Amino acid sequence: MNSTAEQSRLAEHYAGTKNWMKWGPYLSERQWGTVREDYSKNGDAWDYITHDMARSKAYRWGEEGIAGFSDEKQMLCLSLALWNGKDAILKERLFGLTNREGNHGEDVKELYYYLDSTPTHSYMKMLYKYVQAAYPYQWLIDENGRRGKHDPEFELIDTGLLNEDKYFDVFTEFTKNTEDDLLIKYTIYNRGNEDAELHVLPQLWFRNTWSWQPGQAKPEITHLDKNTLQLQSGAGTYYCHLQGDTELLFTENETNNERLYQSANSSAYVKDGINDYVVNGNQAAINPKKTGTKTALHYKLNVPAGQSMEIRLRLSATHQPDPFDDFDAIITNRIKEADAFYAGKQQKISNDDEKLVQRQAFAGMLWSKQYYFYDINSWLNGDPGQVPPPENRFKLRNHNWKHFIAENILSMPDKWEYPWFASWDLAFHCLTFAKIDPEFAKKQLRILVGANYMHPNGQLPAYEWDFGDANPPVHAMAAWQLYQLDKQASGKPDILFLEGIFQKLLLNFTWWVNQKDSEGNNIFEGGFLGLDNIGVFNRSAPVPGGGFLEQADGTSWMAMYAVNMMQISLELALNNAVYEHMAIKFAEHFLYIAGSIADIGGGSLGLWDDQDGFYYDLLRKPDGDYDRLRLRTLVGLIPMFAVLVFDETKWNKLPRLKEKLDWFMTERPDLVKLISFWKDTKGTEQHLFSLLRGHRMKLLLRRMLDPNEFLSDYGIRSISEVYQEHPYNYYLNGKDYQVRYDPAESDSDMFGGNSNWRGPIWMPINYLLIRSLYIFQEYYTDDFKVEYPTGSGSYHSLAEIADALGKRLKNIFLRDDKGERAVFGGYEKLNHDPHFKDYILFHEYFHGDTGKGLGASHQTGWTGLVALL
Repeated sequence: MNSTAEQSRLAEHYAGTKNWMKWGPYLSERQWGTVREDYSKNGDAWDYITHDMARSKAYRWGEEGIAGFSDEKQMLCLSLALWNGKDAILKERLFGLTNREGNHGEDVKELYYYLDSTPTHSYMKMLYKYVQAAYPYQWLIDENGRRGKHDPEFELIDTGLLNEDKYFDVFTEFTKNTEDDLLIKYTIYNRGNEDAELHVLPQLWFRNTWSWQPGQAKPEITHLDKNTLQLQSGAGTYYCHLQGDTELLFTENETNNERLYQSANSSAYVKDGINDYVVNGNQAAINPKKTGTKTALHYKLNVPAGQSMEIRLRLSATHQPDPFDDFDAIITNRIKEADAFYAGKQQKISNDDEKLVQRQAFAGMLWSKQYYFYDINSWLNGDPGQVPPPENRFKLRNHNWKHFIAENILSMPDKWEYPWFASWDLAFHCLTFAKIDPEFAKKQLRILVGANYMHPNGQLPAYEWDFGDANPPVHAMAAWQLYQLDKQASGKPDILFLEGIFQKLLLNFTWWVNQKDSEGNNIFEGGFLGLDNIGVFNRSAPVPGGGFLEQADGTSWMAMYAVNMMQISLELALNNAVYEHMAIKFAEHFLYIAGSIADIGGGSLGLWDDQDGFYYDLLRKPDGDYDRLRLRTLVGLIPMFAVLVFDETKWNKLPRLKEKLDWFMTERPDLVKLISFWKDTKGTEQHLFSLLRGHRMKLLLRRMLDPNEFLSDYGIRSISEVYQEHPYNYYLNGKDYQVRYDPAESDSDMFGGNSNWRGPIWMPINYLLIRSLYIFQEYYTDDFKVEYPTGSGSYHSLAEIADALGKRLKNIFLRDDKGERAVFGGYEKLNHDPHFKDYILFHEYFHGDTGKGLGASHQTGWTGLVALL
């Protein structure tokens, strides 16, 4: 494990001898739009702190910035500001549209790329592209506002402002010499054919804690000598060494109350003072005494056409007498070490383009770590000396989570659109992190199930917008996979991790059984479950006219949960016999769920439909009648995820489990016949637990692998393509609830119009489908073949089909025969320009027919799963 310098750093960090992760990319890119910063009366978080307000508002719970870096408590922060001499404001933070402004919901309108990172952040690199013309803020708002839901989004690339290459490429590189010695290099390229002026302003500041905690000592940044700043706080003293001529600008990280609220400022110098000085020439906006809690290093560059210029900084806990003598050598060495680390991870990959995509996927994961601070009790009650929160705060979102106190480094879906964790996203993140930093992944799961996060009733917080919502229970799956991946990498099983997570997930499993099974019949309504508008109705709201929606996915997720918990308890039982009883418990749960899926109402009415060979939701009406909603979506494929294969050796070591299952064979053959026959090893010494026997699996796969239904050139669509020409219609109480296949963004108004599960390809579900096929292959072997694609006459093993689906997903990102990447959606510049074509964006989801990237452009979080393919 310690064969490279980076692996040695990881070992030192987790041994506790050195804190290599004290500093990292822990700032958000959009602190506004979070529930934490929302102190409005109506809970309108998107509009409470607008982009225009952000430069003037001191945040309560966290900080934001372009290419942001901070310590692990986010006390001292560093990020990049730019000004091209034409914009009305400094470019200090990323710009985008709110849900209300975008024709498909919130959307960042910038071009930036995470290019590299090691797990300890010993070396990091990102790119921000900045146009030389005035940034088209209002144009982007107006044009997207004019467009409808059926129109594409209007992006920065669509403005034409990059057509003549009149833009800057600004590369940021962070390098660690030691835990507390950081080297920062900015390299600015003028891609245009004329010399161009650029103001580059690296900014250092302290997060404002003194305004919320009266009596706390205020930190201070001072000008120590010509090329050195001293930064003093309760966290210690640091020195920032500067290279080259620069103007030092000082102010305070405090709200400009005069501008925002027409009330008195607490200081003569406020947060937006640097902006007002540089852009508006207001000399009085900065402190002439060169002291404050925020400073900018103002470099005025004239970058020659086609050339580049560099700016170098060094932030250290010790004063460096010659800070730049070894600067280049340290960076060069760290780059070599990063290359060596990833060379070890990519030994089995021969294709250079695959290596590039995978490394940038890992980079996106690592850059998307964020300091997350949220004390709900303090948020509800307000801070001493501040304006009290509105009275209805205790009735708004998250008011029932008063125990919740978070102050952690977490993996975020992304740091612009979703600068808060989401529990089911995080489970998938851990799988990708397991390949490069399994200890960090294990810590993420431990945090999520810890007492500060998990509700006392056993519920896991869903996501900041509504902790009380229900996301799919995928955490036992994540824990088991993480355990296996870690065991493969380290050569030893981390039983303590597995046991600790299992104990907490017992509470969560019980919550699901008690809260989401309204009739106690082992059929789970679930509700939202993260798939937004995939169904006929809004699943976060009551069914129109009453009744319940018996969800094929809610019940299948729980079957998967039971199987995963059974699998974990089997592993633990080999070390501690007590857990054999837990294995029996979850085997029983799984059997009873299987029985309920087959027969809900006692009249042989189940979620499986023999006529179509598919699983469908059932609507249970107030009068006791049922309607089967014959809409083919991913919901009907999720039963494939409930699969477990274990070998004869383990089976023979668990006599009580064998005895109980034999009892079921005799006493409840009606249940046993519904699932795969675990007694039959097929001559491979493997036993199979699954909701699907071979016949039903073939029927499901016939649909899933049909190009006219789910199978796209780029993966599995979220609903069948047949609904494009023939929409599904369900009539209830005089209203037509129609669902149409929309390969890109949906025209549905559910969830504010930002719901897109009616056609596009989503990486996490595709990953689980592929994983399930590999597990089934372990049992069925190459003897079991399925037609792929449906109608082709060509038959393949399940492993071969899984490989082929993985290739389709990879082809979203990899260059094709024309040198183009499907993710770029046909943009000539993105596909062929040498300064664009190898910079990858990992979108939230992808066009069901073309593979074009859609939704959040940097949601590497779960799209980063492509790194595992």
